[in-house]
Amino acid sequence: MSLISDIAKNTARAAKVLAVQDEQTKNKVLADMAAAIRDAKDHIIEVNTAEVAAGRNAGLDDAMLDRLTLTPARIEDMAQGIETIISLDDPVGQERDITDRPNGLKIRKMRVPLGVVCMIYEARPNVTADAGALCFKSGNGVILRGGKEALNTSLAIAELLQDVLRKHALPEALISVIPDPDRALMQELMEQTDTIDVIIPRGGEGLIRYVTENSKVPVIQHFKGVCHLYVDKDADLTMAMSLLVNGKTQRTGVCNALEGLVVHQAIAGDFLPQVAAMCEEKGVKVHVNAAGAAYFTQADVIADDAFGEEYLGLEIAIRVVNDFNQALAHIDEFGSHHTEVICTQNDTTARLFQRAVDASAVMVNASSRFNDGSQLGLGAEIGIATTKLHAYGPMGLESLTTEKYLVLGSGQIRE
Repeated sequence: MSLISDIAKNTARAAKVLAVQDEQTKNKVLADMAAAIRDAKDHIIEVNTAEVAAGRNAGLDDAMLDRLTLTPARIEDMAQGIETIISLDDPVGQERDITDRPNGLKIRKMRVPLGVVCMIYEARPNVTADAGALCFKSGNGVILRGGKEALNTSLAIAELLQDVLRKHALPEALISVIPDPDRALMQELMEQTDTIDVIIPRGGEGLIRYVTENSKVPVIQHFKGVCHLYVDKDADLTMAMSLLVNGKTQRTGVCNALEGLVVHQAIAGDFLPQVAAMCEEKGVKVHVNAAGAAYFTQADVIADDAFGEEYLGLEIAIRVVNDFNQALAHIDEFGSHHTEVICTQNDTTARLFQRAVDASAVMVNASSRFNDGSQLGLGAEIGIATTKLHAYGPMGLESLTTEKYLVLGSGQIRE
């Protein structure tokens, strides 16, 4: 057998062992994993610092370097994310009634693990801890294939988690790492239909499209995050500016950062001069349609069909629209089903926006940066699904399970 098939089969066997562990046992293991990450903070940062330097020398862009970098605060976030997972109810084994049939059959459903989850990701070493903990609590084995730029950091984190598994007499194959970033091995990984149940890619649009187009295993997709803030005619403009600054400038290289600003024409004259001043102060490059161009002195004027870019930097596309319906149409055409925000004091408009907009999270008067597993109370996320099968939005514990039918009879036969 090849290296890849060996790893996949070992992880599938290990998942069977995990599936019968109770919640108390899993939580003890997770607590030790969080402690191990904290205790090894200095070692993780040492390994990561070397990889960040190598990535910078190799010409990685700022967004990629940001996702690659681990700081003490980000390592603490990893540990706290695991501890939040401990506090969440274990979905595995939960049952719900469906119906009682006229013939006396009692129909229920039980939540069960998916089996083996494969993560293919680049420049995100925190995924190693997040995915490892989420899959462990939800009863799944996980195979982690990180990119070459973060391989050593991912291996260092995975070794900590595997050491904890061994101390609890659990198979270390529950959290497996592909030790070689060779793309040929990734292709082989995507062909393991007998042992891998789902693949979740995380990274740039190019990686996700490659996995989607070449995998024989089902893929949960998240192509890109083109997120908008719509400032309605009934918006509190001070609040709108706060949401804009936070969504666009707090951390630019992440998928829930704002890439588009849509402004109702009724308040454009009051709001856009403030936006222009903020963008100049913070060095944000502006692309704007003709209707808003007069408010900016150094903007790139673009056509109404030239929106929809994911900048992942200090850059934003701004469009002035005639009314609420045109705002909806713009988001429908150029959004990526990730996160959309409305700023308004009109409750009716807010409810219409949340009903009409097709995105994994639709925010009212809250920053786009909250569409994140930890911020939504999931502890961590294994990814943000922007397609709808079988999850939509940040994927936590429940999204890593499915349901099977339980049928209780008393000797019934079908006639």
